[in-house]
Amino acid sequence: MSSIDMDQKLLDKMKKREKEGTLRSLSCFEGYIDFFSNDYLSLSKLNVFNDIKGGALASFGATGSRLISGTSNVVLESEKSLASFFNSESALHFNSGFDANIGFFSSIPQRGDTIIYDEYIHASVRDGIRLSFAKSYSFSHNNPEDLERVLIKAEGSVYVAVEGLYSMDGDLAPLRKISDLCDQYSANLIVDEAHSAGVFGENGKGFVNALNIEDKVFARLVTFGKAYGGHGAIVLGSNDLIQFLINFARSFIYTTALPDSSILRNSKIVKVNDLTERKKKLQDNLQYFRTNFNNEGLISESNSPIQILEYSEIKKTKVVAKKLQNAKIAVKPIFSPTVAVGKERLRLCFHSGNTFEEIDQLIDVLKNH
Repeated sequence: MSSIDMDQKLLDKMKKREKEGTLRSLSCFEGYIDFFSNDYLSLSKLNVFNDIKGGALASFGATGSRLISGTSNVVLESEKSLASFFNSESALHFNSGFDANIGFFSSIPQRGDTIIYDEYIHASVRDGIRLSFAKSYSFSHNNPEDLERVLIKAEGSVYVAVEGLYSMDGDLAPLRKISDLCDQYSANLIVDEAHSAGVFGENGKGFVNALNIEDKVFARLVTFGKAYGGHGAIVLGSNDLIQFLINFARSFIYTTALPDSSILRNSKIVKVNDLTERKKKLQDNLQYFRTNFNNEGLISESNSPIQILEYSEIKKTKVVAKKLQNAKIAVKPIFSPTVAVGKERLRLCFHSGNTFEEIDQLIDVLKNH
């Protein structure tokens, strides 16, 4: 089979990572105990279609973009249902959280506007900002005082981007303080709830809902590939916001839409009968882990499904990860550039479906590495 050689400078970049010990690779952990996936509520294998005959399930391809053939009655009803569930005026499906953030931040802020973002914000938000003509500034992670320093010098319409729950640190944003600052400086607050939706709030409606500040947030992003165990994402906001995205968000306009089967699952999965019970079991598992592990080396919030063990050394992080994997426990070490150099860590994800016995196995390896 023929192939064309890569440019040497590209190969050199990979060799540099290999030398540093941070070269990424794909791996499969089927049959392992899951402490690494974002399936926090263990919903990924739940069948929500038992009561459906034909209809949407007959459509496994959208056949085009939403503006051409990809909008069906299933899609429109799903967006209406999800907007109502999440206490929003309107909602719009995107193919992924990455697509939603790219589309939002590349189209909404205009030339002369200002985007202010937490330094630990998702890469997808950063990439969306790079495509925008607005000015952009970061502020120190979860630091309202530093946010205010930047807000003071902001120009035009101002957009402040934060996450509800940060995926590589397992900590929650100080959303009340950030929301108050946005009110004070007439800034538009955007909250990425990719990792907090499903886990926090009434019936899993998110961290914004848990704090009762929905009416203070310009836009929310909810993804279905994490706690909900599915695929796709929605942007929640006003009717005008959604209409603008339909007209100007290129990642929405120029891509084949999700199939009806995926979108229908998203509108059904948020309302599963035992979601509150699953949330409670997740919190029980977190409490059990932190109590029996004695919180040694943990830097995460106690109620976060993401528990971080920071080792600050690539070699040590790899050794611990390998011992866990050898014990058939699925974890992945996290290195730069995902986190800063010197902040190497293990990212442990907990689920409602984990058992105390599995957590005991995890603790045993961690305490005897």
